[in-house]
Amino acid sequence: MSKTGLRKTKSLPLVSRLFLSHLLVMMVAVSSLVIIGKLSSPRFFVLHLQQLEGRGVTLRYARTNLIKGFETAWNRSTFWAVIAGGTAAGGLSYWVSKRIVQPLTQIEQITQRFAAGHLDERLPPSEIPEINQLTTSFNRMAVSLEDVEHRRRELVSDLTHELRTPLTVLRGYLEELADARIEPTPEVYQQLAKETRRLERLINDLQELSKAEAGYLPIHLQVVNLRPLLESLVQKFSDQLLEDGPVLRLECPDQLPSVLADPDRVEQVLVNLIGNALTYTKAGSITVQAWTDAEGATSRLPRLWIAVTDTGIGIAAQDLPHVFERFWRAEKSRNQHTGGTGIGLAISQRLVELQGGQLEVESQLGIGSTFRFYLPLA
Repeated sequence: MSKTGLRKTKSLPLVSRLFLSHLLVMMVAVSSLVIIGKLSSPRFFVLHLQQLEGRGVTLRYARTNLIKGFETAWNRSTFWAVIAGGTAAGGLSYWVSKRIVQPLTQIEQITQRFAAGHLDERLPPSEIPEINQLTTSFNRMAVSLEDVEHRRRELVSDLTHELRTPLTVLRGYLEELADARIEPTPEVYQQLAKETRRLERLINDLQELSKAEAGYLPIHLQVVNLRPLLESLVQKFSDQLLEDGPVLRLECPDQLPSVLADPDRVEQVLVNLIGNALTYTKAGSITVQAWTDAEGATSRLPRLWIAVTDTGIGIAAQDLPHVFERFWRAEKSRNQHTGGTGIGLAISQRLVELQGGQLEVESQLGIGSTFRFYLPLA
């Protein structure tokens, strides 16, 4: 048998170890009491008899009997005291050991059920402070894992929904082409390519979001002036606008202070925000603004604010808390043709947070929306 097998065979449960440790302490204490009493009690008794004789009491003929009687009484009383005290101490030790081990046994049972998939299991509070700290930490971990599992199930459900539509379209066209029920025209191939690009964009966005949430997305912070970037983006999007579409303009000071940020990631965020504004604003205006806020309401650090404000359809008040959730869209039909992949804002929020900022939204249904974020000044 291996050493590991021997250790497992000889190992004792905690309750037995506590019980044996208490018995060992009791045995040491009782043994010390008996030995010291056996050695010292007769001597003290003899000295006491001598003191009595010094006071005129005659014990010459009775001394031997008195000493023997004392030793006999002391031995009997010690024997019964050890028996009674050992029994009481052993019973109390076993009870205390069980009380200490009981919450640990309960923790083991609940953790086993938790490991089996019952993520709603929680540990009750304990009277022992150390065990109570352990239960608190476990419950906090359980809540976190349950939330992760809930998010995972939502992600799988949403991802399945998002993939179903383009895959159904692709399969429908391919079956029609295979059965020669439709002509292989350039329009059909363009539609197939469009659905394929939608799938590719969804996969790329999911990969980007996964890296951002895991902290693996590279962020190269540097001191940068964002004024040229804002001008370039406004000009680029303005060139793509139709004559009857919204007006895109830039409102910011000629001189902006430098910020500590990743210009490529800031551009990615702005492209997403401006693109969303163009999607939901058929007429009116879209304004890109930038300003400094040295006395921030929620931060004492100086920062630069950037906002994209549109006069589009807006977002209902009950929908605002869900804007940055994965695959969420204001359209109840979840139309992919107008709503993109549904995770662009989630990516943007994480990118801003990785640069030390925060992305916020204000909107009124039928009036428009404002997405703004701040970056720390260099």
